[in-house]
Amino acid sequence: MLVAAAVCPCPPLLVPEVAAGAAPELDAAREACDEALSALLAAGPDLIAVVGQGARDALYEAGARGSFRPFGVDVEVALGPGPGSGDGVLPPSLSVGAWLLARAGWEGPVRGYEVAPGRSWPTNGEDGTRIAAWADRVGLLVMGDGTACRTVKAPGYLDERAEGVDARIAEALRTYDQDGHLAQLDADLAADLKISGRDPWQILSAAWIADNDDGGTSRLLYEDAPYGVGYFVASWT
Repeated sequence: MLVAAAVCPCPPLLVPEVAAGAAPELDAAREACDEALSALLAAGPDLIAVVGQGARDALYEAGARGSFRPFGVDVEVALGPGPGSGDGVLPPSLSVGAWLLARAGWEGPVRGYEVAPGRSWPTNGEDGTRIAAWADRVGLLVMGDGTACRTVKAPGYLDERAEGVDARIAEALRTYDQDGHLAQLDADLAADLKISGRDPWQILSAAWIADNDDGGTSRLLYEDAPYGVGYFVASWT
């Protein structure tokens, strides 16, 4: 069953070596991620599942490797301790998740799940229920960004819809999605606004509903849009 979750953004710029001279600009986001990971580990999970968007659906076992070489630095990461057997190289979202787990000192069992974008809510819901049953006590590290259209310099340029959509996402993360907004987030809208968190967040929402129908404690630890991209950090326990 799902006992806790940490929601974090997944830009490679979270890794100071990638950000280089701009690293201090995301210090507040890193500190919030540290707090969310601390709460996740304090819940005593038997296994942590890291979920993030990629090009396909794929499962990664402990020890799977990722690299930030495509972003200009010779930094590699591993998804926890393990032999590294699995289905290829970690996508960037899971590589950032692996980096956060290592930063938090997690050395227990871990699996990664890469999710293709634009899937249906029933598919994401089924995955959420399934992942929550991977162990008696499952912790979720959910990687994803909001809109990338908050300013004219954003990766997706300025879209007037972006700020309102990010506000609704933030409220859903603040309240463990008790109104089902994440489940209702439209795939076409997410694609238009370059939201990478939709499918991972839907998996989280379904897993939470399955095992915590009486609610829980949720905190939104960080909400900002540096570089015109919506970043959120939340803790659900």
